[in-house]
Amino acid sequence: MIGPVVDDASRERILELIEDARGKGAEVLAGGDADGNVIAPTVLANVTPEMRIYSEESFGPVVAVVPVDGDDEAVRVANDTEYGLAAAVFGEDVDHALDIARRIESGICHVNSSTVHDEPQMPFGGVKASGWGRFGGTAALQEFTELRWMSVQQAPRHYPI
Repeated sequence: MIGPVVDDASRERILELIEDARGKGAEVLAGGDADGNVIAPTVLANVTPEMRIYSEESFGPVVAVVPVDGDDEAVRVANDTEYGLAAAVFGEDVDHALDIARRIESGICHVNSSTVHDEPQMPFGGVKASGWGRFGGTAALQEFTELRWMSVQQAPRHYPI
């Protein structure tokens, strides 16, 4: 189930990103069109850095598949962004997937789970251009408060010389 994007300008921007990718060689495996402001979930394969969708957030139902050759290139591509809110690594070998996850520059990284996941007691926030600080759980207390020491002297204190 999917709903409409927020307005006509958003629809046009998302369709421009899809068309830019298609025009530069990406293959549209699913979707790529709209019915009013409802954009069909779209999968773009063979996305390259020359395509706008590689570096611009679509804020729409579009996923870009970037081909890579091995772990090091996958980590390089994952980190090749000014953003860093959430990431996900999928793999049968969980220990290996965790090793990869540790190398990704993001505030949140899920292993074998979707990036659309939130737990109120956990710190939430990104790195790079994806926010400032963390909120949620005890992280919110630390982020939004300032620890202070205050003392009150009720009677005059004698200081020896």
